[in-house]
Amino acid sequence: MKQNYLLALLSAVILWLAWPPVPYSSPLLFVGFVPLLIAIEKIMRGNYTHKGKKIFWLSFLTGFIWNTASIYWVYNAMNAYLPSYVSLLISLIPFGLAPLLMALVFRLYYQLRKRTAIGYSFIGLVSFWLGYEFLHQWWDLAFPWMTLGNGFANFHQLVQWYSFTGVFGGTVWIWAVNLFVFMFIWQKREKIEVFHSKKLMIAITATLALPIGASIIQYNTYVEHTNPSEVVVVQPNIDPYGKFGLIPPAEQLTTLLELSERVAKPNTEFFLWPETALSSERGAIDEEQFRAHPAYERVIDFLNRYKNGNVLSGIESYQIYNYAKTSTARDYGNGVFLDPFNAAVLIDQSSKLQFYHKSKLVPGVEQLPFGETLSFMKPLFAHFGGSTGGYGSQEEPSVFYSQSGIGAAPVICYESIWGDYVAEYIRKGAQFIAIVTNDGWWGNTSGKDQHLLYAKLRAIENRRWVARSANTGISGFINQRGDIVQKTAWWTADALAQEINLNEELTFYTKNGDLILYLALFGGLFSVFLLFKKSSFPPFFLTKKETKPNEVSSWIPK
Repeated sequence: MKQNYLLALLSAVILWLAWPPVPYSSPLLFVGFVPLLIAIEKIMRGNYTHKGKKIFWLSFLTGFIWNTASIYWVYNAMNAYLPSYVSLLISLIPFGLAPLLMALVFRLYYQLRKRTAIGYSFIGLVSFWLGYEFLHQWWDLAFPWMTLGNGFANFHQLVQWYSFTGVFGGTVWIWAVNLFVFMFIWQKREKIEVFHSKKLMIAITATLALPIGASIIQYNTYVEHTNPSEVVVVQPNIDPYGKFGLIPPAEQLTTLLELSERVAKPNTEFFLWPETALSSERGAIDEEQFRAHPAYERVIDFLNRYKNGNVLSGIESYQIYNYAKTSTARDYGNGVFLDPFNAAVLIDQSSKLQFYHKSKLVPGVEQLPFGETLSFMKPLFAHFGGSTGGYGSQEEPSVFYSQSGIGAAPVICYESIWGDYVAEYIRKGAQFIAIVTNDGWWGNTSGKDQHLLYAKLRAIENRRWVARSANTGISGFINQRGDIVQKTAWWTADALAQEINLNEELTFYTKNGDLILYLALFGGLFSVFLLFKKSSFPPFFLTKKETKPNEVSSWIPK
């Protein structure tokens, strides 16, 4: 059993080395699960008791080490204000929850292997894995950071076809290659040939070469339609832990205006300011009264120098109701209910204001998952600039339109990890993606780099430029092929100007979303049916013509 744990550890190390921001290491993902699959196969065939439990915990070990090594910065962010032991306990939620779901996937795979041919088992494995990744985008503890397809964010030249499939296409690709390589190695190891080695090599080569070849051709032949717009992104470099209370909002606004003016041109159309860039002395700003706020007047005065200028900025805002209109509205007495938002606002020279309320809220920081079940996390909200009852939100994304008709997608921080959600902005008319974020919570860790790199995938999926403004982190511009054209240094006050190309065409992915998940749903339901079906099912991957009886049994575990 010791050797099996070493194989599981090897898988974890390979997957970690393959993960961004390590440059050009993504191809390691193609063999990352092979040692774990070999270990699982050995347990299936060994003289062990409680094989299912052993496979579950072996898989958990791989997932836990891989996850923790890749997103260690979660602990780093919490440890800034909380005691180390408390930070460690809370960090175990993102560190441990995903590995538990991963382990459940492999446990179900083992059940399928006992009841069905290996081909059906592989369908179940991939379908259940996609189901886990979808769940981690959908439920209250959503954290899709470790979706397998994100692993190519640092080698985007290989996945230009994400404009058809999105990141879940990358997940399927990684699994397909891993499974073929696993079968090839296992047969060589056991000196059997259930599947002809040449055919397996052809399958491995084709599964690798065809997507890579298609992607490289796309990358080298893709040409942006010329439709220029001048955009400025600003990085004020204000420490997030000192932003609220230590630096007056008026001083923060002065910094934003001065940095903007440093690189602005007469034809600049958008000035992009980071998440929560606008606030008041008391914290949030009443959206209905914002036009009377001194910050609004200063922004309008600034825009008077730019004929078509717009400021797209993050803002701490709230709305007041006379009844409990939403579940997040707080009762302040006398019929007053206040709903706080992590929001974005578009300010132009008209009297119109456009607000967007962040929808994909960070669990445990901006929203309370599962209502009162996790009420013990309420004290953590204040430490992250959140609210003890959670922020309000809106159900669907909305597009900001300038007076000249340009549509911008106001994507706030964490939301940039959701492929289909960002695509919804584009379906509603966004011609470029504007990400406003604050990555300084994590310090100088790989978290800020991963967040930037994931934005490249949104550019490819939708063939839209990405303009990214980070309070502290890395700001910059990404073109429609996913190339980072400009970026700032870490922890540096700066502003960048770039002429981007607006795009109105919709990619296949933008139009259709994550179709692969529907196939996964069908595959998952079919696999559950096989788990409960009493009679045998026709063989898949095992035929009498190609195999001898002893070779067939070599792929059937005890």
